[in-house]
Amino acid sequence: MEVTPDPAEGQTPLDEDEKEGLLIPTIATRGELDEFEQLGIQRAVEWSLRRRFEIGQILTEEFVQALHRRMFGEVWEWAGQFRRTNKNLGSDVNEIRPSLRLLLDDARYWAEHRGYPPDEIAVRFSHRIVSVRPFPNGNGRHSRLIADILVEHGYERPPFSWGRASLVSVGDARTAYLRALRAADDQDYGPLLRFARE
Repeated sequence: MEVTPDPAEGQTPLDEDEKEGLLIPTIATRGELDEFEQLGIQRAVEWSLRRRFEIGQILTEEFVQALHRRMFGEVWEWAGQFRRTNKNLGSDVNEIRPSLRLLLDDARYWAEHRGYPPDEIAVRFSHRIVSVRPFPNGNGRHSRLIADILVEHGYERPPFSWGRASLVSVGDARTAYLRALRAADDQDYGPLLRFARE
């Protein structure tokens, strides 16, 4: 019996259900999808660098959705729309909006009353929004970019490095990031703060 080797990393074909909502029909592999998504993310970063945002603008449901749409809108038809199905992680679909509103209220309170240092406000915000998982996909990348925008525009601090590596593919940086997120789940934000500035 001949054994077929596993496809090279990034060359894994997309399943038909993974293509649902895909706007570019020629994308056939995970690697191609990653490339197109990364282009959209880079455009969103450039867009954010050409503008000035106040904390009050960033900490709104409209901004949260608009940023996701900017990041993924050329690849996915559902970009910027809250998910409609439950996943094994994140808030129940009926709790996405209430959970997000609570987070935005908390973050505005932290900012107004200086409840935490600026880096911690942004990192806590990133952790909480990724825990809600408001979108069908791209939640981690979205949560990190919105934290960068918050710390950079709201507090005039440099954006985070997030381990200086891609957190999309499996590797040491992703493992360290996930470990830091789990610590934050238990209210220990130290590892995530350190990872964000590595």
